[in-house]
Amino acid sequence: MYRLLFDLLFRRMDPEQAHHLAFGWIRRVARIPVLRTFVAAVLAPRHKALRTTALGRRMHGPFGLAAGFDKNAVAIDGMAMLGFDHVEIGTVTAQPQPGNPKQRLFRLIPDRALINRMGFNNDGSAAVAARLAARNPVFPTTVGVNIGKTKVVPEEEAVADYVTSTERLAAHADYLVVNVSSPNTPGLRNLQAVDHLRPLLSAVREAADRTVSDRRVPLLVKIAPDLADEDVDAVADLALELGLDGIIATNTTIAREGLGLATSAQEIERIGAGGLSGAPVKARSLEVLRRLYARVGDRITLIGVGGVTTADDVWERILAGATLVQGYSAFIYEGPFWCREIHRGLAARLAASPYATLADAVGAETREATA
Repeated sequence: MYRLLFDLLFRRMDPEQAHHLAFGWIRRVARIPVLRTFVAAVLAPRHKALRTTALGRRMHGPFGLAAGFDKNAVAIDGMAMLGFDHVEIGTVTAQPQPGNPKQRLFRLIPDRALINRMGFNNDGSAAVAARLAARNPVFPTTVGVNIGKTKVVPEEEAVADYVTSTERLAAHADYLVVNVSSPNTPGLRNLQAVDHLRPLLSAVREAADRTVSDRRVPLLVKIAPDLADEDVDAVADLALELGLDGIIATNTTIAREGLGLATSAQEIERIGAGGLSGAPVKARSLEVLRRLYARVGDRITLIGVGGVTTADDVWERILAGATLVQGYSAFIYEGPFWCREIHRGLAARLAASPYATLADAVGAETREATA
């Protein structure tokens, strides 16, 4: 049914307009008590075997929504209703900003991919913090908050910009993510260099501890798939040095490898710049994840994201070292039953495996490969 709706309606609409339309429906359904309970019962059945503990939180499962879909924390209950085990909101910047000019979101349907150059369009950290503070959860879930640099802020003032968002948002976050890997904010990826990243992460850690005195807010960093292997190693070592709680691998890519087979080279050139997500990112994201796990083992939490579509993809990320796995782009193509199918398939794979729990499976393939 969803495939038919996609072909008849969403395929013909501007992708950003279609996103807002579907997003609006999700939010409306989540406001109707009887209907939302029914929808959650159908789309989000729970599997006890998938229960996961990560970042100090107990979750129904390991599969969550990546940042970018709910930038302003307006549909957390709606996404939990659809079955996501955790929801990462953002990216949120210190100042509100409209993002880049439209058109800025493109579907590559034959490649099951998206290209975006949204540019961190969001309401700003003060507005998002107020929204989170006023939230009365209908479906309690783990909420991650992803923060980034305001576009107009120069690179030399980036640390203060991140600290401002941290001071506003840390109290409302089950975990906090420093995003230095989007390709759509000029100069942002320069912050991935260890010499820049160390003072940034240290300042955010201090601000979170200063702002939230009754608990430790887990802090993670999100990296790009375009980092060279030695830079991936350097970030892993830095995460251990600073006592970070986790790394998210990976963000979108500026590369276009794997495209031009299903999508024409002319179409790719017409679309132009932006971060590529979806199926073409899968191989490199998985490679980065395996490299990180080989470096850090189970000393910090790894979250795998990038090209995740099926239960097999989720299972593969877990075996490679991910305690949690996230998706986004495939949701556009798979529709509202996506989480249910992921959970059902993942439970079946765990039952057929030699592992008693998902925790036992985390990193098993990578450990065997490096033994």
